[in-house]
Amino acid sequence: MLGARFFYALALWLLLPYIFLRLLWRAHKQPEYLRHLGERFGFYSTPSDKPIIWLHTVSVGETRAAQSLIARLRKTYPQHQILLTHTTPTGRATGEQLYGDGVLRVYLPYDYPFAVNKFLRHFQPRIGILMETEIWFNLIHACRKTGTPLLLLNARMSEKSARNYARFARLTRDALGELAAVAAQTTDDAARLTSLGARNVHVTGNLKFDIEPPPALLQMGRQLREQLGIGRKVFLAASTREGEEALLLEALNNINIPELLLVLVPRHPQRFGEVARLLEQRGIAFMRKSEMGQSGKVQNRAVLPEIQAVLGDSMGEMFAYYAAADIAFIGGSLLPYGGQNLIEACAAGTPVLVGPHTHNFAEATRLAASAGAAIQVRDAGELIINLQQLLDNPDTLPEMRRQCAGFVKNNRGATDKSLRIIMLFADTEKNIFHGS
Repeated sequence: MLGARFFYALALWLLLPYIFLRLLWRAHKQPEYLRHLGERFGFYSTPSDKPIIWLHTVSVGETRAAQSLIARLRKTYPQHQILLTHTTPTGRATGEQLYGDGVLRVYLPYDYPFAVNKFLRHFQPRIGILMETEIWFNLIHACRKTGTPLLLLNARMSEKSARNYARFARLTRDALGELAAVAAQTTDDAARLTSLGARNVHVTGNLKFDIEPPPALLQMGRQLREQLGIGRKVFLAASTREGEEALLLEALNNINIPELLLVLVPRHPQRFGEVARLLEQRGIAFMRKSEMGQSGKVQNRAVLPEIQAVLGDSMGEMFAYYAAADIAFIGGSLLPYGGQNLIEACAAGTPVLVGPHTHNFAEATRLAASAGAAIQVRDAGELIINLQQLLDNPDTLPEMRRQCAGFVKNNRGATDKSLRIIMLFADTEKNIFHGS
């Protein structure tokens, strides 16, 4: 009798032409998608003369979330090499920016049996760690067959995702059951994963709370604020997604704050040009962050009073943007994208406004709102009403900043808990870090 994985693999082969077309389509806006193409099918030239600890961090968010864990792994196991696998070029670029040559970086292959087997044969990882919601059925099965312990860490499973996985109940149950352990962000995530078939499930919290704002970026933020204008009110729209910028710009027509400066940072760099054209079409006087010079240099250009917006067209500087802002809106939440990470803004001490669509960060949003560090709104109109009220009230924002610090501090600890799971498993199950 043919199993569920057989039909899954068959579907993958039928989708192969579409995969190539999708790569070409994405490469139209981001040519990097056509680089390292062989890696996506298991062909690697990257060598390592050390035993490998492998983490799969899909894109920017997962790569940044793994920072504290990677730092602890490198300190605890200095004789090992960290291998990061990614799915997107922006994730790979973020890995290079954060870790330089201290880690290896490649693309994880598509989930074809021949490709994942080639990946495992080439790197022979001593342990594998999937971040958040990365359930690749053939990859998990191949790790089980080769005896590679595979963990799912910082795991989240929304109600919507759980319903989708439940449509393929047997396939999902078999895959989750083959994971060595699961570390879930919340009790709700743990319950959903367990109901789908996961075993050895722990609740460890969210690794994103353990990220410390880099002092260099905070200093850059202070310098950026000087360029933006100490006396101006600065509203940051961070990690915005397609369609959200237009909603914000339309709603901002109804605000009455003299000299308000909008700093607009799209989530994806390939959209910088698109957002610039939107600002031009609306007759909004703006300048690009890249035109302002390098922070801390004499040739820095200050933002003139007639400038209404700054387009944040730089990568890896989000903490600096947060540090320079009076208040931040977290993108991906006005439209049904699921939201982006609001924890970084709070870690920088920046009060947060967030839209209604936050299922990717539901628990963090609830905790932030309960703590008084964030305000969740129903739409762009309500967002602007709250923005007006906050900026008009000189006492509210300092109190929200204090609540931001407490919110982050009270929810830290996921790195320690996750590392204990890795060490416990390694020491008791395979003893893989000690040469046996």
